[in-house]
Amino acid sequence: MQGVVSVNGTITAADAAVVPVFDHGFLFGEGVYETLRTYGRVPFLFSDHMARLRRSAGMIALPVPWTDADLLVDVEKTMAACGGGDLYIRILVTRGIGDLSYHPTATPAPTLVIITKPLPGFPETTFTEGIRVALVAVRRNHPDALNPQIKSNNLLNNAMAMQEAIRLGADEALMRNQAGCVVECSQSNFFAVTNGVLRTPPLTDGLLPGITRQFVIGLATELGIRVDEGPLLPVEAQGADEAFITGTTREITPVTRIDDAPVGDGRPSTIMSELRQEFRDRTSIFPAS
Repeated sequence: MQGVVSVNGTITAADAAVVPVFDHGFLFGEGVYETLRTYGRVPFLFSDHMARLRRSAGMIALPVPWTDADLLVDVEKTMAACGGGDLYIRILVTRGIGDLSYHPTATPAPTLVIITKPLPGFPETTFTEGIRVALVAVRRNHPDALNPQIKSNNLLNNAMAMQEAIRLGADEALMRNQAGCVVECSQSNFFAVTNGVLRTPPLTDGLLPGITRQFVIGLATELGIRVDEGPLLPVEAQGADEAFITGTTREITPVTRIDDAPVGDGRPSTIMSELRQEFRDRTSIFPAS
């Protein structure tokens, strides 16, 4: 197991990191997290990720007693102990250690975990040929049950969707909400292009407000590409001219097949390629790692 982990400031190799079994993040899944990556060993969009971490924590009444500056210091210390080039970073805050009770007073202090490891890469064919996604039966959590806008440590919904996609031989799981509209993938946000318009489901349909999603919407606006955040039916996604997913480690990845049907002509297309080039231009300003 590669990587270096900090648990409440104690930094160890990944295989030596320990969280007590009475931590409510382990017992009940009570916690929130953020996934980041670095460019030139600089955490990308750090303040945006920390703002979302705090929003998620606020939605479950979980205190985050550290400032962004405090968290960045701890991240940088953990990164410094992890050699190599660019890194994957995961920051987790849990309710903390306490008795077997749901009462918030059972856990006097939250737990902070920072995971760093070498950034996993994807074959270049991922971007030149695209990926296949499967429209899975597992539905995204209803916001009245467990709001998907909470980036929760409890990822059973996502895991079950992705495991279904794997059984179907796909690279990602495309999920619907209870109304049957496409909302997002198990580990990424979804975009489609129809007649030159960039379409993506609205947050009100029940999806995570992706940091890369918002960054790409901003890029599209700057490039003069019309963006429509509105409900997206599966038949509209399947009939799109092009499609792609966005995420911290995925960046902008073309989707060339949904189930067994090609998207458009089955190849990465114009708007996705334009956005991907702009994305790479923006991130190339960081020093080489």
